[in-house]
Amino acid sequence: MLPAARHRTLLTAASRVRTVPTPLRRTFAQVSDAASAPTSASAEPYLLEELPAVLSGDRDAIAKLPPFVISRERGFLPRQDPLSTMPRAFSGLTSLLDRMTIHQPADAHGQRATGLLGTGEFGDAVHDELRADGPEASAVDAAIAGGDAQLLAALFRDYCFATSAYLLEPVNRAFRQTGLYAQGRNVLPRQLAVPLKKLADTLGHFPYMEYASSYALVNYRCKDPGHQGTAGRYSFDNMELIRAFEDASGSERGFILVHVEMVSYTGKLVAATEDALRACVAKDVRAFEDAFERLLLVYRRINASMETMWKRSLPADYLKYRSFIFGTGPKKMNAMFPDGVIYEGVSEEPQFFRGESGANDSIVPTGDNLLEITAHMPNNELTKTLRDFRAYRPQNQREFLAHLEARATLAGVRRFAMHSARAKALYVLLVDQIREFRNRHWMFTKSYIIQRTTYDIATGGSPILQYLPNNLSVVLKVLEESYADVSAADRHALGSTADAQHRISNVELLQSVEEAGKRAGVQRRMLEREVAELVREKEERIQRLGGDVEKGRGMMGEPRQMKRGAVGCDGVG
Repeated sequence: MLPAARHRTLLTAASRVRTVPTPLRRTFAQVSDAASAPTSASAEPYLLEELPAVLSGDRDAIAKLPPFVISRERGFLPRQDPLSTMPRAFSGLTSLLDRMTIHQPADAHGQRATGLLGTGEFGDAVHDELRADGPEASAVDAAIAGGDAQLLAALFRDYCFATSAYLLEPVNRAFRQTGLYAQGRNVLPRQLAVPLKKLADTLGHFPYMEYASSYALVNYRCKDPGHQGTAGRYSFDNMELIRAFEDASGSERGFILVHVEMVSYTGKLVAATEDALRACVAKDVRAFEDAFERLLLVYRRINASMETMWKRSLPADYLKYRSFIFGTGPKKMNAMFPDGVIYEGVSEEPQFFRGESGANDSIVPTGDNLLEITAHMPNNELTKTLRDFRAYRPQNQREFLAHLEARATLAGVRRFAMHSARAKALYVLLVDQIREFRNRHWMFTKSYIIQRTTYDIATGGSPILQYLPNNLSVVLKVLEESYADVSAADRHALGSTADAQHRISNVELLQSVEEAGKRAGVQRRMLEREVAELVREKEERIQRLGGDVEKGRGMMGEPRQMKRGAVGCDGVG
């Protein structure tokens, strides 16, 4: 579709999607309001390959493009691999971050020292070693003036790590000593607050750690650029962390780099999504089926990569670094920061921001919006939270997802998929891939968090026992409804049509559809019973503690049995 036609399409679609107006500039003093697609579609989705600067080969203009510009090659990864070695002007900050990690890298004798966060000295070191008028302050201003996007992204990452370490150091130290969370620091010193806010404004982020812009997607180093693994140079074994709170070689590495490997497949995800939309608008069934088939294959690879999390980031280790990725919000729900955080030199108003969360990844929202699953989400607080999470993404991804939802609604992707037996089967299996992703996320949550702590607020600020099951149950219902639309004629067509030209045969599709459909209803009923039991156990625990909700969450009140080798018994206090 031509750009002008696409623009008109978005304007029309935006009027069809229920929306809440949002300001163009990201607000600083509060967690963003939940919103759907913008009421105006003045900024259409774009790909890196379509930008004038790229088409004309203007290198200076390309260098100043935002770090995250979606492309068919790199998908949701930053358009350049992260900068891992910082300029000399930032040596003070770099030194702090190098010495910060609880378990330091082994020396020549295999001995590992304890870092500043392990000894509880990081906050003091910030005050002793960084000054508001120090060399870093002027160097940040110079970097912003220079406009080098790769450098700015790396600086934002580093200041986010320093900020989270400073604010959450008391939370982590209390947890390691007692198994209980405590309150964090409620004032961010100006030597961190001012440069972080400047960088955030320049890049269009909240001035706090985010999944894409700091903790995960700008926090990897490829050891061999020519590596030929399953995911190319982004294969897990070929990557190292740049920054870590707890252990750059342990489970924290696995937690972050599995996400990076998953996102490395999103170039193909974006390409297939765009091709499916354009084929739908053009009413080209064959091209639509081809795009959906490619989309199914890439979601299978992403889910296979996600499954490796179990062995690469051990469930028993997650709580050792989880403390550092909590947020300062949402307001009135976060006992770690009941009064928010004052950013010295920026604002006298307390600030509230959601914490880092894999829920801020764009892989599943892409499928939700393209397949029109989002339209089935109930109008409740949990869905508002889902939309609020979308504000914690790079601007390019926020715009892409908002307009993708509108474009898919206008094009009628689901309706078009129902016109062909093969497209219908592919649609059902794509919904099943979203189910598999969300179900695995729920299984992670049970194994990594629910079985190990009573603190039931996720790092992103959502209620653990309700948020993920709410989203998963919606997908299961959509899957059940879509499976019910598969008719006897569809089954006959899939079972008798020659399909040598396809990557996935019709027979295989039909078999997979039957398995997915039969599984959906059973899983939905099991999920409902499981969540009801977990909620009942939580309510009983709170009642035993005299009705104190925060004690029931393991916040400053409910001691935990600590086992040797668990968090709190790791030799660092």
